[in-house]
Amino acid sequence: MEEAIVRAACAIGAGFAVGIGAIGPAVGEGHAVGKALEGMARQPEMANVLRTNMILGCAITESTGIYSLVIALLLLFVF
Repeated sequence: MEEAIVRAACAIGAGFAVGIGAIGPAVGEGHAVGKALEGMARQPEMANVLRTNMILGCAITESTGIYSLVIALLLLFVF
């Protein structure tokens, strides 16, 4: 009985880890891409620099979502 409760809590925790961990990167990347497009519209000659910086920022932001996925997988398969 106790083992079933621990497994259920791990599954719920894994779901929360992935769900909440995906919200931050999604909002951050949306904001970054929107501002980069705004900058490209205002100064088209800076499009290459803005695109490069935007992709680098999105990659760094996405790492938090990957960390939450790793935590969720650890919760599911370690306990």
